Amino acid sequence: MKFHYFKLPLSIAGLLLSTQLFSQEKQKDSVRVEKLDEVIVKAVRVNATSPITHSNIDKVELSKRNLGQDIPILMNYLPSVVTTSDAGAGVGYTGIRVRGSDGTRVNVTINGIPYNDAESQGTFWVNMPDIASSVENLQLQRGVGTSVNGSGAFGASLNLLTDAVADNAYGQISSSLGSFNTYKNSVKFSTGLLNNHIEIAGRLSKITSDGYVDRASSNLKSYFLQAAYKDDNTLIKALAFGGNEVTYQSWYGVDSETLKTDRTFNYYTYDNEVDNFKQDHYQLHWNQRYSNRWSTNLGLNYTKGRGYFEQFKDGEDFEDYNFTPIELGGETINSTDLIRRRWLTPDFYVANLNVDYKDDSLNLIFGGSYSSYDSDHYGEVIWAQNSGGTSLGDHYYDGNGKKEDVSFFSKATFKISEKLQAYGDLQLRLVDYKTTGVTSDQVPLLVDENFSFFNPKMGLTYLINDNSSIYGSFAVANREPNRDDFKAETKPESERLSDFELGWRYASEKANININAYYMDYKNQLVLTGDIDDVGDYKRANVPNSFRAGLEIDANIKVTNKFSVIPTVAFSTNKIKDFMLERDGIVNNIGSTNISFSPNTVVSNMLNYEPIENLNFIFLTKYVGEQYLSNTDTEASKLDSYFVNDFNITYEIKPKKIFKSIVLSGLVNNVFNEKYESNGYTYLDFWSTPGSSKEIQGYYPQATTNFLVGVSLLF
Repeated sequence: MKFHYFKLPLSIAGLLLSTQLFSQEKQKDSVRVEKLDEVIVKAVRVNATSPITHSNIDKVELSKRNLGQDIPILMNYLPSVVTTSDAGAGVGYTGIRVRGSDGTRVNVTINGIPYNDAESQGTFWVNMPDIASSVENLQLQRGVGTSVNGSGAFGASLNLLTDAVADNAYGQISSSLGSFNTYKNSVKFSTGLLNNHIEIAGRLSKITSDGYVDRASSNLKSYFLQAAYKDDNTLIKALAFGGNEVTYQSWYGVDSETLKTDRTFNYYTYDNEVDNFKQDHYQLHWNQRYSNRWSTNLGLNYTKGRGYFEQFKDGEDFEDYNFTPIELGGETINSTDLIRRRWLTPDFYVANLNVDYKDDSLNLIFGGSYSSYDSDHYGEVIWAQNSGGTSLGDHYYDGNGKKEDVSFFSKATFKISEKLQAYGDLQLRLVDYKTTGVTSDQVPLLVDENFSFFNPKMGLTYLINDNSSIYGSFAVANREPNRDDFKAETKPESERLSDFELGWRYASEKANININAYYMDYKNQLVLTGDIDDVGDYKRANVPNSFRAGLEIDANIKVTNKFSVIPTVAFSTNKIKDFMLERDGIVNNIGSTNISFSPNTVVSNMLNYEPIENLNFIFLTKYVGEQYLSNTDTEASKLDSYFVNDFNITYEIKPKKIFKSIVLSGLVNNVFNEKYESNGYTYLDFWSTPGSSKEIQGYYPQATTNFLVGVSLLF
């Protein structure tokens, strides 16, 4: 490992790393002590009085709509959140954007362990099918948030806490089915605490779906295993979880003309045009409480991934695959139809250690994280009409990426008075990234870059009265380019974000209201250009100056004992200053333009009605305003607004024999059959007309009215 800016022995780098705490109990000396089960996420989480904008979802809320769709879709009704699905129905490849920032800029951790791919910085939820069934709770922090492990948060950070240790034994069988031949089956169990100390728990799941889009099928398998030791002051958890996904490719959406006549059209017709990836995670967490004030948390992780996507290609040039031209009957054959696989085999190691001190007026957390990523990228031809004497299976390109990431942080929450609380957070993050070999296009990719980032954060919370408080915060985040950025023609620069947040919170028995205003100022922001590459990933480019500013409101209002309203409203403006556009060889400053994929209005609402105990009706509404697929503000690149409604029902039966609980669930998505597209892309076709360029669009249509129904048996 080499850092030009800072050198540190690996023994120390592996020592200072992540933590976690959370629910609280009164102790005799009045110092509040957190439950060890949730110590695992304290270092990356904030509480209700922190000057950080955030939302929480617990397992009860997740379970109501957890019938096969992925985590992003289950989070669709949080403030400033926009979700999408390649296959159109929420199964398979799904994505999330927060405040207009795409998934590569949303830092995701699982039990404090980074989940984003270190090179692409993307989050591939399809590699962890049905992880929602093993989540105890999650927290979404909007903006920079608190210091996190892994890649910097530039729009939001999302941290998941997996299942807590169960005191009592249980078994659970859950099944659901629905439109597009969607099926989900899972089996879950826990031994409860054996001898008051040891628990073994697990889950097996399988989800299959044909998808709304033609042939956009998914075959998803996953597992989750947990062994835990627990006493009053110690919690040790060993986890193994992962999945195997096989999804038929639908990365390219559908063009604007075809969209009018055949919304579900899929360009790919080869029978095995699939993405096939396996990923296994192994985690060890050791939480130790030494006194009511001092505790530590150690987290270790190894993630093994391996997989490929397979494609049929016709008329490919021999030179692109290192094939030797064939002379046949006086004619030279130098192209062929073929089937190729492009492989990725990442290994990812993480070590986190945090130390926590807490008394009546001060909570201090310090620690750090070290991670090491090593992945081979290569391609092979498994069939060719003519191979030019080259052995099938030989690699036609090879590349490697290595990334090491060290971060140190210190966080303090200090009670200045009974009404005023201060928050401070300092992080130093050091990144070393190297690549060797060539890309799939046979272009050398030789990166040797070091980054040194200092990320300070500070804020104040003032308690107005027992029900309301105001807060303000300022935070800085820095972020390095990803692998695809380095593949671009121009050298990318790291980006910097200064985030200002100001908010008011109100909480009572009848209502919870949060109002937040923000201003996010970017230097060299890597914005999406709107174009995608040959695997459906969006291309990015630096813009010198840009900003996002907005107002967010969310509430939970209890109208009666049986009826509540849960609205969210987000208004924003997202601008690039002095956008330089090159078209037809001419560079023009076209002034201030809207940042791509950043709608100015995102509104949602839940009407929650419980007429009798254990029966729950929820009517869900989502409106996303128009947005642009590029940064040019052209009408051709505009993605229309959409307004979608869902209906969810759950009913729990508590039999006296055999089962502890039987839960019946139903979900109707897009009740009013709205035809809409939640995502798309655009690029310039320079060859359509000599001397001019034409803007070409593609869209990802989402499913019209569809349903899911399920039953869960707990015994």
